[in-house]
Amino acid sequence: MTQTQTDSRSRAHSWDDPAIALSSLPTLSGLEFLQAMVEGRVPSPPISSTLNFAEFTVEPGRVTVELDPAEFHMNPLGSVHGGVIAALLDTACGCAVHTTLPAGTGYTSLDLNTRFLRPVRAGGGRIRCVGTVLTAGSRTATAEAKLLDGRDRLLAHATSTCLIFPIAAPA
Repeated sequence: MTQTQTDSRSRAHSWDDPAIALSSLPTLSGLEFLQAMVEGRVPSPPISSTLNFAEFTVEPGRVTVELDPAEFHMNPLGSVHGGVIAALLDTACGCAVHTTLPAGTGYTSLDLNTRFLRPVRAGGGRIRCVGTVLTAGSRTATAEAKLLDGRDRLLAHATSTCLIFPIAAPA
């Protein structure tokens, strides 16, 4: 088998030390923390630069994450990899839950049930993932996320259950 050299691409990205943001978790509610992140007072998590999130908006019980699909998001068939789409859906669900949590409280995804409905193509225009809290309890919360294209067509959707737990203050 002969390997053919093609036009090589490269991409570099950087991120802030996540410990800076993590130190704020015990003192800010989830909504305050995410608002501080949007306003640049708290650094965004490394996943934001890794996937190149374009826009992030937050309000109580609802989060929107936007992405401009690019070549580096592609799978071998030329569409955006399902893992990228799942990461968007998980981010929107989890962060929506985070907006409902008091200071000193964290969460982690227990499950993420996804359904991919349409292919997402690099260069096909910005996509928008909207996460909304469905239930918020003291131990678990559920959320849903919808991934939409620029014409508001549903591309994928998910539901998630998050485990809620106390966060210890840094030592």
